[in-house]
Amino acid sequence: MLYTRTILRTLVSATFIAMAPSSGIGQAAPVFPGVEDALGRKGAAQPGEVLKFSFPRSDLSVTANGVAIKPALALGSWAAFKQIGNGQAMAMGDLVLTEDEIGPVMKALQAGGIEQTAVHNHVLNESPRVMYMHFSAHGDAAKIAQTLRTALGASKTPMSTPATPAAASAADLDTAGIARELGIAGKLNGVVYQVSVPRRERITDMGHEVPPSMGVATAINFQPTGGGKAAVTGDFVMRASEVNKVIRALQAHGITPTALHSHMLMEEPRLFFMHFWANDDAVTLANGFRAALNETASKLGR
Repeated sequence: MLYTRTILRTLVSATFIAMAPSSGIGQAAPVFPGVEDALGRKGAAQPGEVLKFSFPRSDLSVTANGVAIKPALALGSWAAFKQIGNGQAMAMGDLVLTEDEIGPVMKALQAGGIEQTAVHNHVLNESPRVMYMHFSAHGDAAKIAQTLRTALGASKTPMSTPATPAAASAADLDTAGIARELGIAGKLNGVVYQVSVPRRERITDMGHEVPPSMGVATAINFQPTGGGKAAVTGDFVMRASEVNKVIRALQAHGITPTALHSHMLMEEPRLFFMHFWANDDAVTLANGFRAALNETASKLGR
């Protein structure tokens, strides 16, 4: 019996590892001349010929519902570039901005041909107020990057190479229990446990496929708050028919939807994004998120 239990635990662990979201390790980095120089940092290769850049808002001290938010939980600006042929690139991203930064950043993006696809909140009751600006562009990757750099310069986003992140630690978070309840493993970014769940459909924007790493996978982030609890936020990616089913599933498990909106303009199929907040036992919350995922056509849902 002991031998059987050991084998079962091994198989379950192997399943979680196999289903873990890709970190880009082992991916061939797409070549975008001038992009890394323009943005002042190295990008991380992602599946689907994508190069992704992170701009954590480490300059901001934001508190939401009594929790000091770490950049990896909800304050991470990013930009991703995908090759689309003929020397052209598709770029998408999400910028974390204070209210006074929205106007200058938007003006700089528009001047360089980068379009806005959404401006909205993600969380509630935060201080100071934080907004999120989604953008999209098609064209010469280096020119897009140069425009993005100029726009970021209109904010207080740190542009120096980010400091080496703190060593990953799950000392106060039952990551194995979270993975067990969700049915998929995540990865640690410092103390924040990040889970990504792609959808099953092929998603396109203006006819070009949008890989999950460009913002079309459900994201669930856990930041430990002590005693096995975690503040959890992120966003569900849904079709219209799934929206209210997910709302009901989240509410039934004590998770509050905090925003519902689009992130893109020309995507197929049409998608909606729902942000949420909870601060409770992390494993219990993971069970609630799995119930909500079961209402979607994600790779863990129906």
